[in-house]
Amino acid sequence: MSRSTVPDSPFFFDDAGGPDFSIETGVRREGLWPVAGTDEAGRGPLAGPVVAAAVILDPDNIPEGLNDSKKLTLSRREQLYDIILANAIVSVASSGARRIDGTDIRKASLDAMRRAVAGLALTPSCVLADGRDVPPGLACVGKAVVKGDARSVSIAAASIVAKVTRDRMMARADLVFPAYGFSVHAGYATARHRKAIIDDGPCPLHRMSFRPLRRDEEDGENGQDVTVFDGF
Repeated sequence: MSRSTVPDSPFFFDDAGGPDFSIETGVRREGLWPVAGTDEAGRGPLAGPVVAAAVILDPDNIPEGLNDSKKLTLSRREQLYDIILANAIVSVASSGARRIDGTDIRKASLDAMRRAVAGLALTPSCVLADGRDVPPGLACVGKAVVKGDARSVSIAAASIVAKVTRDRMMARADLVFPAYGFSVHAGYATARHRKAIIDDGPCPLHRMSFRPLRRDEEDGENGQDVTVFDGF
């Protein structure tokens, strides 16, 4: 059974300097070591999986330039991805469209984070999870860190791994389902993607519980609310 803390407040820190190792250091002082960071990518798209990564950094060999993946250029994300995999303990897990539709995006995301942590070659004593929720079912202490990818280098590293992994998955999906342009928008609800859905209908990668794919006229609901586009 995992233990967790309530999420901290995002209003009492300045993230202008980027994430650092201070949260990890504080956890270590509590006797909890090693510590892993976990984050996900792909909560908002209309298609494809949500991908989670868990990363345990070497405190003596932290890659320079770690940051929220959305604040990095594509080339810099790719560079850091390779550096992280070469110098840290990393695990990745995903929840596909059917799992998302069968539960909801929040539960599917948290479950992917839990499985990513469980897949680490070294068992952490504490997990720092980006956001307001601790993934249920962790075998260790979990701490929710609001805006964690801008505050913790471990979470930032996980955000980079998750983002690059998912983008590569969607690029490969484009080879199987070329009509939708997945390699361009990674499944987000761009105008091109929406038009392709209208013209060709959904494919097996589409999340049928998401607007505008779900139509439930009987009870007036149109599915899960999602972020249309996150600007990547």
